[in-house]
Order: sequence, then C-alpha cells, then structure tokens
Amino acid sequence: MFTLQRLPSGLPVLTAPSTGVQSVTVMVFAGAGSRYEAQKERGISHFLEHMFFKGGKKYRSTKEVSAAIEGVGGDFNAFTGKEYAGYYVKVSAEHVTLATDVLSDMLINASFPAEEIEKERGVIMEEERMYQDTPMYRAGWDFEQLIFGDHPLGWDTIGTEEVIRSVQCGDFLAHKKRLYTQDNLVVTFAGHITDKNAMALSTEYFAPIGGKKGDKFIPFKTYGKDQVFLRTKKTEQAHLVLGVPGIGALDKDHFAHKLLAIILGGNMSSRMFLNIREAKGLCYYISTEVDSYLDAGALSTRAGVDQSRLHEAIGLIVNEYDVCAAKGVTDEELTRAKDFLKGRVALSLEDTEERAHYYGKQQLLYPEVRDIPQYFAEIEKVTKGQVNALAKRLLTHEAHRLVVIGQEENKAKLESLIA
Repeated sequence: MFTLQRLPSGLPVLTAPSTGVQSVTVMVFAGAGSRYEAQKERGISHFLEHMFFKGGKKYRSTKEVSAAIEGVGGDFNAFTGKEYAGYYVKVSAEHVTLATDVLSDMLINASFPAEEIEKERGVIMEEERMYQDTPMYRAGWDFEQLIFGDHPLGWDTIGTEEVIRSVQCGDFLAHKKRLYTQDNLVVTFAGHITDKNAMALSTEYFAPIGGKKGDKFIPFKTYGKDQVFLRTKKTEQAHLVLGVPGIGALDKDHFAHKLLAIILGGNMSSRMFLNIREAKGLCYYISTEVDSYLDAGALSTRAGVDQSRLHEAIGLIVNEYDVCAAKGVTDEELTRAKDFLKGRVALSLEDTEERAHYYGKQQLLYPEVRDIPQYFAEIEKVTKGQVNALAKRLLTHEAHRLVVIGQEENKAKLESLIA
C-alpha cells in the first residue's frame, strides 16, 4: 500500500512503507526527461542530472555529498530517461534524515559552478564515447531513432556534442526553473518509514520548492518511415534490433503488450530463446522487450550473432513474429507470462529503491497509481484473444524496423529479409 500527501505548496509526497526491511529510499522524480528538449538543447536534461551532484549550500561539492552518504554505508544515484528524471538516496532507516537533507540540498540549492561545468563536459563526452563503442547500446539508440524518427523520443538522451560543449550555468538555472517545480515533482519514500515521518521530513526539507511547470513536451504523432538502418563497423559480433511500433503506456492494451513481449522473448522459456538460441545455437543473447511512453511505444527483439549467421538470425526472428501473428499464443504461454510478470514485480518490490520507483513514477506520469493488487488484477484481466489481436495488428511486415551494427554492407539484402 501507499499514502499520498501534499505539502502546502502542492508538492506530492508519496510514502510506500514495507515491513521486514531496514532500509529507506528517498527518491525525487521530475517530469524533466529528454523529450522536453528542443533541438538546440539536446542533452541538457542529462547534463543537469550530473550537475546536481556538484553540491549545494550545506554539502558543497561532490566529495561532501558522497562522503555524507557513503559515510553511513548508503547508496545514491540518478537517472535521466525520455519522460522523467530521478534522484535517490538509499540508507538504513536510522539515517533517513541525512538522506533527505543531502537530496534536498542538491536539488534546491545547486549553484552549477562554472569550473565544475567545464570538468563535467569531458566526463559526459567520455560517457557518450563509451556508448558509441558498445554496440549493444548503440544499436538500441539507433533503433529508437529509426522507429520514432526526428522527434525527441527518437533522440538519444545523452544529447549532441554541440550542446554538451556549449551549455552554461544560465541554461541549467533556466531549465531547472522551468521543470523542477512543485507541480512537476514527486517526493517518494519507500521502506522502513511511516507516512507521518515522511511528511515531517518533506515539510522540513522540501518546503522551499515552488513554481509552476513552464513547458510541455511535443506530442508524438507519426512513426519513422524508414525500415532499415545499417551501421557498418568492424565488430566481433553482429548486433541487431528487429521490432515494430507498439502502443503507449495509457493504451487499453498496455498489459497485453507486456505479456506479448514476454511470450516472444522475455525469458529463458520464451519462443525466441528456445527456438533460436537453444535449438539453433545461433546467439548468446536474445530478448524481446517493450518501450512504453505516454503516447507511443515499441516492441523489439535484440540479439548478438556471428557475422556469418546474421541473415539467418533475422529470418528466424521474422518467422517467430509471423507465426505469432498468424496462430496467436497458447493458454499455457499466457498463464506462464502472467505468473512471470507478477513474480518479477513482487521480487523487485522487496528492494526499497525499486519500490520507490514503482510508485513514484506512476504518481508523476499516470492518471492513477495502482497498488500491487490492482496491478496484478490488470495483468490477470488480459485475455488470450486480446493478446492475439494485438499480435496480429502489430507484427506485420510493413511495420518491421531493423537496425544492424556489424560488418554487413548490403542494406538492400537486409531490406529484403524483412519485407
């Protein structure tokens, strides 16, 4: 269960207590993901995430921030996605006041010193190069661009080198003022804590947050038209992502979308794993997953294969899509997928960080927050007919999108394999 309260400013405070744990995660969500960016500011959301850790008034540097949290054995980090960013500190329950103090100081009192901005430019450029040199990451980025096109959902979160090298303190302050406001944040406490204690800590440490959200993201309307993107590169393996446009998180078939991906390639008993990895010995990794944004989505299968067997792998994945679209899924597959999804959610929520993420993300993005029984009920409501209809609608050859990174040079051949 969870409790939702609000400070006098309107800032939501969500508490998700958990019995049998000794940790607390304090997490702040901001509706400030990269899809809020214009072309001229691509990457500022991610860069800003880095800069918050440079310190505030009380904890004045990265060293002081890390020393305070690590000094009590705690953990802290942040992330920037397409639709939201998050910042968290996880500590034993006795140190929750410290965690709240550090996190609030970072977010409220960040000053973005010029010398720290200059240093962090290099850090982010090295992060970008790391991803460029990791084909598994790069293929995913290329697939997002292929399927979502020239829209912020199709842009990689890390941004452009031009923005990374040019953004200044004033840009960060303006971005923070525009999006880090009481109506665009959620403070979440999860673990060994009461809602009364969470509210008291929020009142003491987050009360200064005010303002009004000054920006909306651009709605998504049209998926990219190109079907193949090939990045010819000298790699040991060929890496591929083959998928289709999917559905958004608010769609009535959202849970059917998740279950379809699990049946296709979500675990070691899935079709992709058994029929391609196990039966053919064709790849080390293969998996199918969904991306679900508020107004768009994708279903994709990714794999790493020997260069000489790339075409075979693409053909086999296409065949699995075709069979699923034509014949649907079985009762047994659907039951296993439901139990798998519920089990994974239940296990993850034993971690207070995951628990905070589960509830806080919903409060920030969605019209309602589903507790665990409600979430499981939505999973159980999905019928075989619903999954089959969705598979038939999504898994068409016209919808196929393919990204390949490897030594392949013949784009026309790849196009023929998915046609």
